[in-house]
Amino acid sequence: MTLDPRIAAVTDRIIERSRTTRAAYLRLIASERETGVDRPRLSCGNLAHGFAASGEDKKAIIAQRAMNIGIVTAYNDMLSAHQPYGRYPEQMKIFAREVGATAQVAGGVPAMCDGVTQGQPGMELSLFSRDTIALSTAIGLSHGMFEGAALLGICDKIVPGLMIGALRFGHLPTILIPSGPMGTGLPNKEKARIRQDYAEGKVGEDALLEGESKSYHSAGTCTFYGTANSNQMMMEMMGLHVPASSFVHPGTKLRQELTRAAVHRLTEIGWSGDDYRPLGLCVDEKAIVNAAVGLLATGGSTNHAIHLPAIARAAGILIDWEDLDRISSAVPLIARVYPNGPGDVNGYHEAGGIAFTIHTLLEAGLVHDDILTVWKGGMAAYGCAPQLDAAEKLEWVPAVETRDEKMLRPASAPFQPDGGMRLIAGNLGRAIFKASAVDPERWTIEAPARVFDEQDDVVRAYKAGELFCDVVIVVRFQGPQANGMPELHKLTPPLSSIQDKGFKVALLTDGRMSGASGKVPAAIHLTPEALAGGPIGKLRDGDLVRISADDGQIDVLVDPAEWAMRPATPRPRQRSGTGRELFAFMRSGASSAEEGGSAMLAAMEATLDVAEPADPPLIDNVEDRTIDA
Repeated sequence: MTLDPRIAAVTDRIIERSRTTRAAYLRLIASERETGVDRPRLSCGNLAHGFAASGEDKKAIIAQRAMNIGIVTAYNDMLSAHQPYGRYPEQMKIFAREVGATAQVAGGVPAMCDGVTQGQPGMELSLFSRDTIALSTAIGLSHGMFEGAALLGICDKIVPGLMIGALRFGHLPTILIPSGPMGTGLPNKEKARIRQDYAEGKVGEDALLEGESKSYHSAGTCTFYGTANSNQMMMEMMGLHVPASSFVHPGTKLRQELTRAAVHRLTEIGWSGDDYRPLGLCVDEKAIVNAAVGLLATGGSTNHAIHLPAIARAAGILIDWEDLDRISSAVPLIARVYPNGPGDVNGYHEAGGIAFTIHTLLEAGLVHDDILTVWKGGMAAYGCAPQLDAAEKLEWVPAVETRDEKMLRPASAPFQPDGGMRLIAGNLGRAIFKASAVDPERWTIEAPARVFDEQDDVVRAYKAGELFCDVVIVVRFQGPQANGMPELHKLTPPLSSIQDKGFKVALLTDGRMSGASGKVPAAIHLTPEALAGGPIGKLRDGDLVRISADDGQIDVLVDPAEWAMRPATPRPRQRSGTGRELFAFMRSGASSAEEGGSAMLAAMEATLDVAEPADPPLIDNVEDRTIDA
């Protein structure tokens, strides 16, 4: 089907904006392929260090006749989603040997759990853990021992960090390998009710802990459709997974065979063959647009309004929130997964999941079908679901219909006509509003402001009974430069409680809200942030604020002359402890949320040669084709 002209227009807009930076990136990866560090260029001493502990793989690594895969792993056994990765390297080495290749763990990356740090001081390290992961990935791959990379990671900042780091080695073929979600536990709606009951003092900590432990109960990704599971959606939409592998449970035969397939496929797309598919060419402007389409069509996490621009920048691609807003207006919402609906990702998967989602988006002309994917068959292959045949071999079956229209619908009969993530802008700046999770009757809120500089102060005011009124809760000095932009998910239960009492309530913040945030209208990621001189720093208690996803506006309704004369609030005292002081350099140099909230990327771009060549060089074995015939 012909590509929707609105999607084509956004893609063209991104291509034109990114012309010089993308050309510089393509020059970089072409140079790295031709003259960068790889095994044949290592000295004997370098190489001996690299294979000293490789055991039975030593002879194959010395011979240099087959791919050596660098595994970058985010394993730890404190994160439920990453605990299954413990034995992956051992298994992957076996799978590599099956096709004459080898694999080594290139390095491990940190993997913090936002669920553990929500509302705690450690949450101020969360966003910058993404850049730390990117740096760690680059260190692992910098040894030049590898002709391909396998990335093991799932959750919030982990996948974006792995991607950012690996894209600087974009000449390497790379596949991301998920491990799947835990089984369904306590229904998410019941979990939210218990949290709200606790916020209202109706139940105690014993009941709260019991509810939480029934929700998060075993190995695997958390089952709500937050940032972690949205990550998986985007990697599928970019063609960087084995097709439809995201939501297969850990510890199953199917899961193991999908991992085997990923390792085998990596050896087929290396630079020594005729099907070379480097990461830097797989991730182009069209792939980034596909990721945004999938995110918006399924009501994914608002955190990716920060992460997707950061991933794109690592590949020389410049996107902004207006691009996301335009895509959102063109793409219908076809999934209802908690917090946008009652069911979880297991129910979504059973209803047809990612495979049907991609099938119907392709059918509607909303996805670029001509991108270079890691799997054979282009994007059409991602519209098929894997299963084991009678001989327990992998096969893929076209996912041509939904099995539960209460959770997943075709693009021709969506839940709502747009994707529900909107750019709102006005005299307070630019912000993101996730309309897909909010009742349309609450898309516009006009109420007096109550202004706070700390989320804990909001909770204290709530407990003191001060917030049971029509109110816009303002939480400022929460941006990347101020304190690392922690998620403010801790505020969801008290704000939900105020709303359920019949009051008009909204949140306005230069911080983030979790991918699990739901029914309360929220203008988040406000830029410029307070510490960068943003107008939110001038707000006072009682100022009338209007937040509207209906007309895309966010304004303070104060006399312009008075507003112009009003001074900004001084910066609050900086806090140390829990390692926060170590990240001061990342805060001080961070770019805006719309640019990805990264000091690392901002500094990197300042060093790049973006002189415009007539024709950026291509990498060997990759011509103008984008998918298989």
